[in-house]
Amino acid sequence: MHRFFVDSHQINENIIRIIGKDVNHIKNVLRFNLKDKVEIVNSTTKQLYICEIKALQSDYIECYILEKKKENNESNIYIHILQAIPKFEKMEWIIEKCTELGVSEFTPVMMNRCIVKLDSKTQDKKIQRWRKIAEVAAKQSKRDIIPTVNSCISIDKIYEIVQNYDIVLVAYENEKKYTLKQAIKMEKKNNYRVAIIVGPEGGISQEEISKFSLFNFKIVSLGRRILRTETAPIVMVANIIYELERGD
Repeated sequence: MHRFFVDSHQINENIIRIIGKDVNHIKNVLRFNLKDKVEIVNSTTKQLYICEIKALQSDYIECYILEKKKENNESNIYIHILQAIPKFEKMEWIIEKCTELGVSEFTPVMMNRCIVKLDSKTQDKKIQRWRKIAEVAAKQSKRDIIPTVNSCISIDKIYEIVQNYDIVLVAYENEKKYTLKQAIKMEKKNNYRVAIIVGPEGGISQEEISKFSLFNFKIVSLGRRILRTETAPIVMVANIIYELERGD
């Protein structure tokens, strides 16, 4: 059953009205008809509804609530990826795959060795596209939320963003002793807030690493082999979830 997200104002008693780009997708791509069933999630409350399509209009689709379900597909770990902006479609890949894995937030970061330079106009277009990719991946993977994709920041803004996180991990290819496995051997608890910092294709500069060390971030190795910038966050997220996610 296909899943869609709505805001609270689109729900009125037993009726949910789907608007925006999902209307065209439901009508012309999926070719749904009256009485077809869909899953709808309130993006604010995470409440899941099983619904039946009651009306297909040009600018909205009206659905009748058949059932409210309690379902929790979200992790007890809040993972925030702060990713140096890579070349080409790599950021799209990172957002798509890490959304599937359970990441809650993404922030693109401009670092010293970033090859891509985004002006304000280009940045706005990229952010909108990345948000759409996160939404599509959230629907496909049956998430209860759509991950947040923030606007680009400079490296100097990172420290104030991660103040309230339990741990901040920095993937660094020149770290030889302290491993990701060692860093995430944490005491088990119900909720974690984990921030992950990944550099661009050319890696994180020594100046940036020195700054991160002053902030007491955990500089970690991901193993003996050098991973691509688009591979590193996926490996880190998968290992963190394996180690720390509750089994219930």
